[in-house]
Amino acid sequence: MAEQRHDEEFYRSDRPARPALEEDRPRGGKPKAPAKHRGPWAIVAIVALVVVLVVLGIALFP
Repeated sequence: MAEQRHDEEFYRSDRPARPALEEDRPRGGKPKAPAKHRGPWAIVAIVALVVVLVVLGIALFP
């Protein structure tokens, strides 16, 4: 007959040594660097790509 294990023993066997996780978004601390924005050429390229995809879609599937 198999050895019966209590619930506490069963669940304890899978837990890591340090079950408490560090905070994923710590409060306070030093200020972050300002966000870098895309330059105007990047926006123009994205808009041009969308326009080309729409034109190709219309041309290939009239």
